[in-house]
Amino acid sequence: MEKKFLVVAILILSGIGNVIGQAIPQKTILINNVQIFNGKDEKLLTGNVLIVGGLISKVSSTPIPTNKSANTIIIDGKGKFLMPGLIDAHAHTMMDAIPLQLAMVSDIGYVNLFAANSAGKQLMRGFTTVRDMGGASFSLKTAIDQGLVNGPRIYPSGATISQTGGHGDFGMPTDVPRQVGAPLSYFEKTGMTSIADGADQVLMRTREQLRQGASQIKLMAGGGVSSNYDPIDVAQYTEAEFKSAVAAAENWGTYVAVHAYTPKAITAAITAGVKCIEHGQLMDEPTAKLMAAKGTWLCLQPFLDDEDATPFPEGSDNRAKQLQMFSGTDNAYKLAIKYKLKMAFGTDCLFDAKIARRQGIQLTKLTRWFTPYEILKMATSTNAELLAMSGFRNPYKNKLGVIEEGAYADLLVVDGNPLQDIKLVEDPENNFLVIMKNGVVYKNNLK
Repeated sequence: MEKKFLVVAILILSGIGNVIGQAIPQKTILINNVQIFNGKDEKLLTGNVLIVGGLISKVSSTPIPTNKSANTIIIDGKGKFLMPGLIDAHAHTMMDAIPLQLAMVSDIGYVNLFAANSAGKQLMRGFTTVRDMGGASFSLKTAIDQGLVNGPRIYPSGATISQTGGHGDFGMPTDVPRQVGAPLSYFEKTGMTSIADGADQVLMRTREQLRQGASQIKLMAGGGVSSNYDPIDVAQYTEAEFKSAVAAAENWGTYVAVHAYTPKAITAAITAGVKCIEHGQLMDEPTAKLMAAKGTWLCLQPFLDDEDATPFPEGSDNRAKQLQMFSGTDNAYKLAIKYKLKMAFGTDCLFDAKIARRQGIQLTKLTRWFTPYEILKMATSTNAELLAMSGFRNPYKNKLGVIEEGAYADLLVVDGNPLQDIKLVEDPENNFLVIMKNGVVYKNNLK
């Protein structure tokens, strides 16, 4: 009986059951008469795109012949703007819209349902792919891939890995001293975060996330704003701890990214082999030079003291840390541009449905430092380059973020030209006429 149960479990886990509710792309879709931004080049191509089985089969400036049958859908683009689906390289799909207090006290089943609802809204904002930088998103990813719910492609990190008192430690003040071998907290047991101290524990927790299907690993390398125990200036994890995570990830053909704001935290992580820095607002010139020399990626967010700032109480420690972090945003972008760092765009929306709805507005804030073309390229083909760094652990084997033969048919038809008016992406409900992912049309206002 035990053997039988094991066989059934293996079959299910290996994806044999994926046919249930699977989102099957239409066999053939032809989009005619569109202005094509391929995700890489500023010059547009006036032409047509053929999609077969979820992939782009042909891009041409001349008419594309196709068999007219019941399995062929022809969309007249009416001269509109066609672009790759947007990519958010720093998302938290399990936590972007649910209030923190609710997430902390709710059953993980409820959190998953909440997250599934949010994921559908994210797709309808035109974000067809996200890199999830912390949270128990494996089940949500599987459900989306199988078509059980709608949402973007997810590159999951699994639980964030944090030291005791680090940015991922959301325990109560009375939870210390921790007893060695004591049961994990509910937040840890459900895979939202993982507390690990010492190289051996970091190694084990990293391997656990890889075992579950992580495409990259996320560690906390420095103090955070929303966490209560760690000042921003505190660097977290020793070189040995970082190296244990890096070694495990590299052995699995992928990489480690870290939460870090300060030069001290960034430098320690890079020295140990970390490939991507998330945030980096307080970096200085020597840090930027080091990142340029090492080819380290920077996933920086346009965090400013504006209407999208998380509303921490005035005078609180969290508010003080927030203002400190905000003060470095402008300089961080200037240094990144000066030293030509590899830059990705991400929103880091957390615990606030209002801010999550403004995902496209976070993108347009980049006009403070970049041209519309540079912004769209960053949010499509450049972000896709970062996703591809997951190597053997890449869950999606074809190209993303581009319109070219062999790439996934993740596409948006826009009513207007965002290369001329980037603010069009702020209102996806009215301006995104067609939203397609993997050759499946989720919205079509061109009918």
